[in-house]
Amino acid sequence: MSDIPAQLRYTRSHEWVRIEDDGSVVVGITDHAQEQLGDLVFVELPEVGRRVAAGEDCAVVESVKAASDVYAPVAGEVAEVNGELEGSPELVNQDPYGRGWLFRLRDADLGSAELLDAEAYRAHVESEEH
Repeated sequence: MSDIPAQLRYTRSHEWVRIEDDGSVVVGITDHAQEQLGDLVFVELPEVGRRVAAGEDCAVVESVKAASDVYAPVAGEVAEVNGELEGSPELVNQDPYGRGWLFRLRDADLGSAELLDAEAYRAHVESEEH
């Protein structure tokens, strides 16, 4: 079973969300998602300043197997992207909840989407595997 940290929130499309003290949210893809994709070779990140709606595709992760859209888990404005991924997309595989984060949203509307806790996300992943 993939690593599913208890302190994060998750979407059914396999993004994770970390809510920061300043109200911003950091977004990445889950350990399960990176395992399913395989070795990442490219990450396309959203433009800083772009406003995104909950569920809107705003980034792309490409592996040796396939390319996959990454959806905004909540509405907000892109405040920062992880520029380190431009030259090292494999960081998503190596540390999906740490150095492999994708982007940060400010003015995040946490009520704009359904976020799952770790237990609910684990049940969701298990239901997809059966």
